[in-house]
Amino acid sequence: MIGLLLLAAAATAGGPAPDCAAAPGFTQKGGVRTYDVDTLFEYMNGNSEGYFAYGFKRMNGVTCTNGTVDLVFDISEMENADLAWGMFTANRDANLPLAKLGAAGQVTARRGAFAKGVYYVEVASNPTGDAALLEKFLAAWDQRLEGSTGRPALLGVFPAKGLKAESVRLVPESVLGFRMLRRGYMATYEQGKAFVVPEATPESAAKLLGQFRQRVTAGAAAQVGDEAFQTTDKYLGRLVVFRKGRYLAGAANFPADVDPLPLVTELAAQLP
Repeated sequence: MIGLLLLAAAATAGGPAPDCAAAPGFTQKGGVRTYDVDTLFEYMNGNSEGYFAYGFKRMNGVTCTNGTVDLVFDISEMENADLAWGMFTANRDANLPLAKLGAAGQVTARRGAFAKGVYYVEVASNPTGDAALLEKFLAAWDQRLEGSTGRPALLGVFPAKGLKAESVRLVPESVLGFRMLRRGYMATYEQGKAFVVPEATPESAAKLLGQFRQRVTAGAAAQVGDEAFQTTDKYLGRLVVFRKGRYLAGAANFPADVDPLPLVTELAAQLP
């Protein structure tokens, strides 16, 4: 008992301490799990890389049981709220509806998860159990956890016309497959994709635009934002890339007979 109390205290010191109170009839099975960037692989081995990509800092977890069903419950703290939201969208099932939890959530009979503030919260049922139970469990934790329920501000800059519903996602590394485009948002349209990569300063964004232009097929200047170019690339199709302030953005993967410039012009107008 003393050991369990010490583990719970350690979890509280490094983030929210999970418990089983939100699942009537369930009790704690074993101790509180606590992991950081140096130890997460001990818990999930190769799957830890997916957490690291979204700025993982620490995880506290606990298993709850009623003797028949185990609920494996974990609360992960990420570097910021946008990355927590990105972690959720990377793991959700795009073919299933969302739940009204935190900034975004989803629940099935097997598992449920949501993002709120800097936290990515997940619970899994073993064996597959009751979706209503999981949703009530997560709803209780949604009330307990502090943090914003707003979505990342940059989601609103993507033009609505032709946008595929719920396709906007945070790409944690290598936007468009280029390592130099370290992290950004991408949206899928009927004819191609649009993206926004935030940089720290306008100067770093301008340098990145120059580097990116050297990596694709040479093209002509375009009148978008502060500076821009357009071209047709072997791998990226017809594209327009521009810089506005500290943002590098544009559209790619458009067919040769579709001009991405109208979409990009509207995108530029909606960026800060």
